[in-house]
Amino acid sequence: MLHIRPAQPADAAAISGLLHELGYPQDGTTAARIQAWAEDPAGTAYVADADGNLLGVIAVYVCPFFERTGSWARIVALVVAAQARGQGIGRRLVSAAESFAATKGCSRMEVTSADHRLDAHEFYRRTGYRKQTSQRFLRDLVASDR
Repeated sequence: MLHIRPAQPADAAAISGLLHELGYPQDGTTAARIQAWAEDPAGTAYVADADGNLLGVIAVYVCPFFERTGSWARIVALVVAAQARGQGIGRRLVSAAESFAATKGCSRMEVTSADHRLDAHEFYRRTGYRKQTSQRFLRDLVASDR
C-alpha cells in the first residue's frame, strides 16, 4: 500500500538515492537537511512510501509575495523512482504539496524544470500546470558566517 507521509531523517539514504537519479549526488548531509525542513514551518517534504520502499519525494516551500498580499509556494524538488514512474505517484506527491501550500494560504504554485527534462514538462502539463516562459539568472555566492 502506498502512503504519502512527511519525510523523516531516517529516510535520508533512500532520498539521497532518489536525488541521485535526478543527477544530484549527495554529500552525507541529507538527514540534517530533512530535519531542518521539518523544523521550518514554511517548508515541508513528503515521501511516497510503499511498505517501507520509498518511491518518490517532493519538497515545497512557501514564500510571501512582496508586490502584493498573500503567498505562493514552490516545488523545489520532485523525483519518482524510475521503475515507479507512470503509476500516479508524482501526481499524489504534487497533490500533497498543493494541500500543504493551501493550508498556508498560498494562491499560486510554481515549479521550474530544466530544459532537457521533457518528460517532466509533460507531467506538469498533465497535472494542470501551464508553461510560463521567462529568463532565469543565477549567481553563486560564498556563504559567510554571520
